[in-house]
Amino acid sequence: MKSSRSRLTIAMVAAFALVPLAACSSSSGSGDSSGGGKTEITLLTDNAETTVKPAKAVIAAFEKANPTITVKTETRPGGSDGDNLVKTKLSTGDMADVFWYNSGSLLQALSPEKTLVDLTNDPALKDTDPSFLPAVTQNGKVYGAPWGTAMGGGILYNKDVYSQLGLSVPKTWAEFEANSEKIKAAGITPVLGTLKDTFTSQLYVLGDFHNVAASNPEWADEYTANKVKYATDPVALKGFEKAAEPKQKGWLNSSAGSTTFAQGIKLLAQGKAAQYPMLTFPISTLSPEDAAKIGFFGIPGDDASKAGATIWEPGGQYIPKSSKNVEAAKKFVAFVASTAGTEAFSSAVPPTGPYLVKGSKLPDNAPPVAKDMQAYIDSKTSTPALEFVSPVKGPSLEQIMVAIVTGQTSPQDGAAQYDADVTKQAKQLGLPGW
Repeated sequence: MKSSRSRLTIAMVAAFALVPLAACSSSSGSGDSSGGGKTEITLLTDNAETTVKPAKAVIAAFEKANPTITVKTETRPGGSDGDNLVKTKLSTGDMADVFWYNSGSLLQALSPEKTLVDLTNDPALKDTDPSFLPAVTQNGKVYGAPWGTAMGGGILYNKDVYSQLGLSVPKTWAEFEANSEKIKAAGITPVLGTLKDTFTSQLYVLGDFHNVAASNPEWADEYTANKVKYATDPVALKGFEKAAEPKQKGWLNSSAGSTTFAQGIKLLAQGKAAQYPMLTFPISTLSPEDAAKIGFFGIPGDDASKAGATIWEPGGQYIPKSSKNVEAAKKFVAFVASTAGTEAFSSAVPPTGPYLVKGSKLPDNAPPVAKDMQAYIDSKTSTPALEFVSPVKGPSLEQIMVAIVTGQTSPQDGAAQYDADVTKQAKQLGLPGW
């Protein structure tokens, strides 16, 4: 991906939701922007319904709890247009008092030390789960709190098909292969491809990072320092090899090249396909009845004792230094990242993953994928996606992966192409060792 949550999530956002903005200059205080003894602050989010709807619910709950503060919402487009708007607003000092944006590597591009309010050890983060903080930390300073839920990156599967065929969630890739053969024998598509939306091709590699990190906990640091490569690391190469296997073994749907991910998630819910390498967020587009049919498991590795899942951290909420209402903005940020905030969020959109907020619990109506993800987090068998622990990414992964998934490029050649792609990007960032 242009970055897992970047290209993957930005593309997803363009498809349904997720990627926000930031700001510049400096100031502080609680200012009174609207008169009548009330402070008005602004919130910038993307314009996807799955973001706007819960934002409204959270604002209503916040204003009820804080009657002296009103929150006015602003929206921006998703994808690269919205991303550019965020940077423009930051550079001109015209950013909203709070904006919801990506956490992880994309934060670095916003020059947070220059543009964002430092929230290190601030009471606004008192309910934020410490596991989230590295995703919004730059040079030892914390700039954000979470909004929304974490996402899993792995395999969505049809629970009815698994039950009918007597299959268990695989803990190793060999077990996944065996399941896929049984599904194929039953006349059901074992693995769904939705390559019309090219960003969906990347989950094999991005979602396999838990297995890479389980094999070498220092891999991300070594990768950032240009000491390991995908093409020459046998464990890291396996993500590319796994991507090629469905086509090679006849598991992949014949319509993979023309199927969109919006069509794909429906095919999975209908039981016309059994397994779908994807993030968990598309579940929010389904009816509760269809969402209940789908479960989630991490991409299996070779060692069952190290089975786990790769997760995408929640987005971050940030306060620009240009805000004239910093204290009121902090109150809103704290509320969003509190149990009251997560309950309001869930009242609007059933969560498709866990909240990284202390004391927050999934509601009873949460879909199975959210509970499956929560189990990985509770058992400490989850690993943040590479983009949350390394700034190194190449922009061409999705095109490379499409060629691998469709059998046009070998896994070895594709991994080498991606290593070359990454090198260009790392040099542009001026990273040492490249």
